[in-house]
Amino acid sequence: MLYRNIAKPFFFKMDPEKAHHLVVGGLEKSSALPGGRAALRLMYGVPETADLSIDLFGQHFPTPVGLAAGLDKNAQAVEGFSSIGFGFMEVGTVTPKGQPGNESPRLFRLPSDEALINRMGFNNEGAESMAQRLKKITKRPIPIAVNIGRNKATSNDAAHEDYRQCIRTLYPYGDFFVVNISSPNTPDLRSLQHGSELSFLLSQVKEEMDVQRQANGIRKSLLVKIAPDVTASELEYMVHTLTETGMDGIIATNTTISREGLKHSSAGETGGLSGRPLRDRSTEIIRSIYRQTEGKLPIIGSGGIFTSQHAYEKIRAGASLVEIYTALIYEGPEVNRRIHAGLRQLLRRDGFRNISEAVGADHH
Repeated sequence: MLYRNIAKPFFFKMDPEKAHHLVVGGLEKSSALPGGRAALRLMYGVPETADLSIDLFGQHFPTPVGLAAGLDKNAQAVEGFSSIGFGFMEVGTVTPKGQPGNESPRLFRLPSDEALINRMGFNNEGAESMAQRLKKITKRPIPIAVNIGRNKATSNDAAHEDYRQCIRTLYPYGDFFVVNISSPNTPDLRSLQHGSELSFLLSQVKEEMDVQRQANGIRKSLLVKIAPDVTASELEYMVHTLTETGMDGIIATNTTISREGLKHSSAGETGGLSGRPLRDRSTEIIRSIYRQTEGKLPIIGSGGIFTSQHAYEKIRAGASLVEIYTALIYEGPEVNRRIHAGLRQLLRRDGFRNISEAVGADHH
């Protein structure tokens, strides 16, 4: 209630991007104070329970609910976000060189739709800066995924070099990696999802992961984040290519360019839409991927999750883990406790002892 009654009205009076920086900066500072992380855990933490913890991608996830990429672009507040009930988090999207992103305003709230539109454009400080930050975090309570992209100035023909450079710089510091080829805010980026461009890019990135595995003596998983705005045949091709090139998993989905059913006056803004309007479409994509791969390619479900029921729908459709972002903006950090408690009840109701037993249950 603290967030809903006091913090949210305060933040929602501010420019969305300023509020975003205030939250990330506040979490960074509070977690650095003596006892700061313990205080955050006391207020918002989620205790690990046997029914919701899961092992995947060579990592242990204390809960299946993570923080999606885009909120902590520079890995500024990893220790803060790790203390408020997440089971894992994505940092980034990071590019080899720092870049300012698109012109402001570039982030819009649509409260009547419980949605956000962003056209940030991969604004970040660059891979080297992120490496220096992650290097300092020696004790990690949750797995950290590094979400990587290409610089705006890099052509698609040379995009593989940007992804390889990110991996070279950050391999020792990420627990697993996510190839972002699905943001609508970098020109032509989404065309990397299709045809020979996709198989070439992924084979190059996989090659770099193998080089780094040998150099560092540890294997790390590689996932791909896909867009929801694809046809059934495009999705089928993408999933086939991901499987053929040996990807370890898929994140479904990124933001959408669809504006179907929106009521808010900002609906016409260009950019990627996240939040409740994306929920059904992302679940539908998860269901299709699970069916096509017979559950053999692990899925992280992302898009429109606000409640435990929303998370559970994605898990039963085939997601082993789920992510939130927009719900954190609208519901505050208490949302993790509510989702966690609700998921435990839903598992008990359906007779599952562990979340892994519920993955893909709708198909069985």
